[in-house]
Amino acid sequence: MISIIQVLLLLIGVARFFVIAHFIMSWLIRFDVLNVRQEFVGQVWYTLQRILEPIYGRVRRFMPDLGGVDLSPLVVLIGLEIARIFLSNAARGGGF
Repeated sequence: MISIIQVLLLLIGVARFFVIAHFIMSWLIRFDVLNVRQEFVGQVWYTLQRILEPIYGRVRRFMPDLGGVDLSPLVVLIGLEIARIFLSNAARGGGF
């Protein structure tokens, strides 16, 4: 059981990295520090978009319209952190 929890914690860590990288890239693209026309930047950006947009879309359905401010990455990060806390407690024998 501990091995399964450790694998899930690893996947949560990878997902957190993707969300944070996507968030930082979105700001760098918005302020013209990065250009999606560059091959590597474009590949990374569109790959992250394809991975994360289905998750963000589900979160956005439940959030109110904030007039151009997208808080879905923050909500996803909070959800991942809550899942990490539960799994860490379960691994220590504390249960859910």
